[in-house]
Amino acid sequence: MDKVQIFEFIAEQKTAFIASVNEQGYPVMRAMLAPRKIENNEIYFSTNTSSNKVKQYTQNEKACVYFYKRGRFKYQGVAITGEMEVCTDQKTKDEIWRFGDKLFYKQGVTDPDYCVLKFKCRTAEYYCDFKVETIEL
Repeated sequence: MDKVQIFEFIAEQKTAFIASVNEQGYPVMRAMLAPRKIENNEIYFSTNTSSNKVKQYTQNEKACVYFYKRGRFKYQGVAITGEMEVCTDQKTKDEIWRFGDKLFYKQGVTDPDYCVLKFKCRTAEYYCDFKVETIEL
């Protein structure tokens, strides 16, 4: 699998799992909705500024994002390592905002509790049919 195929695979998935590192140095995994935007080597998610993950990424940007697809006879997964940046600038928030977000952020796109996580992909580890491939991104 090459870089283009990795990002095509990611774009098809409805759920992502993101990992951060907590204050004690342990990994913490969370399920997230599908990325809002995938561009170049960056994957964008929306989240609450007040969340623990934002605090953790502010203190330690190291991150992992995992996507998978489970078929009847085939399981595919890709773990991507990189850095997570917390974006609170209005330009980035405007780009990622969707109409339905108003349900979660009552003040709209300018809500201080709304921010964007920008994941900068470095290396992908793709698994399928008992084989693992490492791809530099």
